[in-house]
Amino acid sequence: MISTSDFSNGLYIYVDGKLYQIIWFQHHKPGKGGAIMRTKLRDVSGGAIIERTFRSGEKFESPEVTRKSATYLYSDPEYHYFLDSQTYEQIQIPKGSIGYGEKFLVENMEVMVIFADGKLIDVEMPATIEVEVEYTEPGVKGDTVTNVLKPAKLKNGLEVKVPLFINTGDRIKIDTRTGKYVERA
Repeated sequence: MISTSDFSNGLYIYVDGKLYQIIWFQHHKPGKGGAIMRTKLRDVSGGAIIERTFRSGEKFESPEVTRKSATYLYSDPEYHYFLDSQTYEQIQIPKGSIGYGEKFLVENMEVMVIFADGKLIDVEMPATIEVEVEYTEPGVKGDTVTNVLKPAKLKNGLEVKVPLFINTGDRIKIDTRTGKYVERA
């Protein structure tokens, strides 16, 4: 059992029998009454994000969470396949269960596979990945002063907005949480 005072970002808890991950929390002490904990929770099974408030000191069940390092191998029409880095066993994960990060999977990518009470619940992607720009309009010399962005099609099929100085064939870093350009690699 954990209390609201033990909350931290990324912690998994059971609320009303469902497993949630704490994305954000804030301790709040109104002028009158007891303290409360405001939270944003992500439903592990569906991915929906909800906002809940709890009384300070409220207790919750917490699953036994284990993290394993794994390497992405390949995908077929139904599953993604990963290789456990310690036991060399293949882990198959149904398509659609990884969420937004699924778009960024690249062969031989190192990820963290997360299990709660022995059941697979999530795949944690690296914060950024490097991808080659497949096509973008050429930038005009002298257009680098302003923060103007242009569309670029990447090798993995995604389309992102990049600065004007990025050209076809450049390698760029993309944030896997937001899908936005970070910097030139």
